[in-house]
Amino acid sequence: MDLIIIISLALLWAVFAAGITWHLAQTAFAITYVTLADGRRQERRLPMFFRVLLPLTPSLTPFFRKPRFRKAREQALIKLTSGGFDDVISPDEFMALRVLTPLVVVPVLSIPVISAFAWIQGPTDSGLGVRLVALFGALLLTMILYPSWWIKQAVALRHRLILKALPFVIDLLTLSVEAGLDFMTAIKNIVERRPPDPIAEELSRVLFEIQLGKTRREALSRLAERVRQPDIQSLVMALVQADELGVSIGATLRIQSDQIRAKRFMRAEKLANEAPVKMLFPLVVCIFPAVFLIMLGPIILQMLKYGF
Repeated sequence: MDLIIIISLALLWAVFAAGITWHLAQTAFAITYVTLADGRRQERRLPMFFRVLLPLTPSLTPFFRKPRFRKAREQALIKLTSGGFDDVISPDEFMALRVLTPLVVVPVLSIPVISAFAWIQGPTDSGLGVRLVALFGALLLTMILYPSWWIKQAVALRHRLILKALPFVIDLLTLSVEAGLDFMTAIKNIVERRPPDPIAEELSRVLFEIQLGKTRREALSRLAERVRQPDIQSLVMALVQADELGVSIGATLRIQSDQIRAKRFMRAEKLANEAPVKMLFPLVVCIFPAVFLIMLGPIILQMLKYGF
């Protein structure tokens, strides 16, 4: 009888472990898609921790909807919108994830990590307790900071992609407007012919908002508020002023294109000047020891072999 109970419990635990593994695998490879303003679908991949914890957020989102968290929700919405994830998770869900990530992930990860560390160090190590506490604290701090770091990296990546495509988009707009096309028609042609990258997504939003009844000035201002990137804000400000003063949009776009290309060249020059300093550490730590071993290794082996 005892053997049957033990086997039954083992089978139940095996089924439970297999179910959890299957759920985590399904969640790890899940891809979220958003529908853009022009009807196309675009992939939005959340981190695996977020995808696993997202079903648990409804238990905390009512708490973060209280008036005391209004400013924090606004800041979260700004970051999610700039990163392109405002259609995937809400500010309330993101704030809930910031709480759930350390509370759930740290206990789950700490058990195998600390057990492996303790096994490697050995149970007789006198400083093992201090090292385990330090390891747990480092893991907890990492999970606390991870959501903020992730959204910061998402915003930075989206800004880099926009900056990379912006000069070419402005050149196409300039050529189209100077050839006689209307400004909004030129934007529509560019959006239809570009892959769904970040700048095409934002321009399609501009077109969609104008179709809903907003003025061109309001739609462009909303573009600057969403992206919050200095070059985009400068471009929008110049276009709005040109619209107010009646200045030629083609001339304004050409001036903005020259300025953005000059800024891009200055950024590239700055990165080139920083490259020698960034290469110094791997050069000293990795390359010099490797060259030393390659050149002097055989000599040292010969000296050891013959007793010199």
